Amino acid sequence: MNRPQIAVLHYTAPPIVGGVEAVIQAHARAFTAAGYPVTVVAGRGEQSAHCPEAGFIGIPQMDSQHPDVAEASAELAQGRVPPNFDRLTDSLASALAQTLPRFDHLIAHNLFTKHFNLPLTAALCRLLDAGAIPHCIAWSHDFTWTSPSSRHMVHPGYPWDLLRSYRPDTTYVAVSQRRQRELAALLACPPERIRVVYNGVDPQLLLGLSPTGYALIERLCLLESDLILLMPVRVTQAKNIECAMRVVAELKAHLARPKLIVTGPPDPHDERSRAYLRSLQALRQKLDITDEMSFVFECGPDPDQPFTIDVQIVGDLLRVSDMVFMPSHREGFGMPLLEAGLVGAAVLSTHIPAAEEIGQGDVILFAAEEEPAHLAERILTWAVASPVHRLRRRVRQHYTWSAIFQRDIRPLLEHGERQSDRP
Repeated sequence: MNRPQIAVLHYTAPPIVGGVEAVIQAHARAFTAAGYPVTVVAGRGEQSAHCPEAGFIGIPQMDSQHPDVAEASAELAQGRVPPNFDRLTDSLASALAQTLPRFDHLIAHNLFTKHFNLPLTAALCRLLDAGAIPHCIAWSHDFTWTSPSSRHMVHPGYPWDLLRSYRPDTTYVAVSQRRQRELAALLACPPERIRVVYNGVDPQLLLGLSPTGYALIERLCLLESDLILLMPVRVTQAKNIECAMRVVAELKAHLARPKLIVTGPPDPHDERSRAYLRSLQALRQKLDITDEMSFVFECGPDPDQPFTIDVQIVGDLLRVSDMVFMPSHREGFGMPLLEAGLVGAAVLSTHIPAAEEIGQGDVILFAAEEEPAHLAERILTWAVASPVHRLRRRVRQHYTWSAIFQRDIRPLLEHGERQSDRP
């Protein structure tokens, strides 16, 4: 299958710093990660600032700070169409006509709603009128005509009216529902003609996850989970892992996707440790939590080989987890409490020394004999009451760039994908 070719247009692109530029950089990563060829087309920027798979084409007059464009914009801001406007438009239309026809989709960020390079907007509209460029997606972050700070820069008539004229040959995207309503009113079109695609985050980049750690997190499907409980411990009877497993079985009755992760391996030289592991594996099967409970050492890239992780990967798991669960029968100290405190994860623990002395009431304590159903209820009460957890879960499930691409962006490209599909 040949995936559609995508061109992403803006005045400037990374390494130029800006909000739209950051979105373009994230889009390029998301597109290429999903197997879609993408090329950024801008007045200024560098290919090296994008992922290696993305291309870059520079057309200097697309830059709003290009001397000729800046001079024209100064005249336009005063309500005068400069003598060189048509010449600039012709030049840009010619350059774009040589570049864009090979692409299946053109994603233009702010070019149809902001005044920063009106010759560029006019050139795009001319090419669209002539059917000379592909399916166009007007990705609309900001609108000059409705902005209190820039409304004075536009005036009735051509070319300013291009920024408030609806084009039926163009797919419009707004970055929020409020922006959708605002743009619909500006273009005098029904709101449903405008798609809403929110911005997103890259969890690997934002959380500083190592490539190995992020690959493990993806194998464990942690980002899609409703609640992530982490036990950064070895497999020994003192850790009371069976208690945590029974709690997860109770949570499963109330949550679609709870997860329990045990980071450490059993002691390969200790028969009691190996026997304990076998009992836990049997209990996992009996409780029907095979998908909900994982030992990291079973979850390597090669499932037939034991997988051990270092402290860096444990740190990766800590940063994506919601709660560190410590149902230990005994602990000399309890280092996971300090680790959880540093990364901001909640702690549920028996009365071990660190929990009592350092926790100082800021951890959830329970007696080792407490019933799993009651512990699950306490965890659920915490999860419902915590705005930090609720927002964290919502973002990781719905607002990573990967999730946004699959849910909201890929459908915009399906028409081109069907056309480009070849047996």
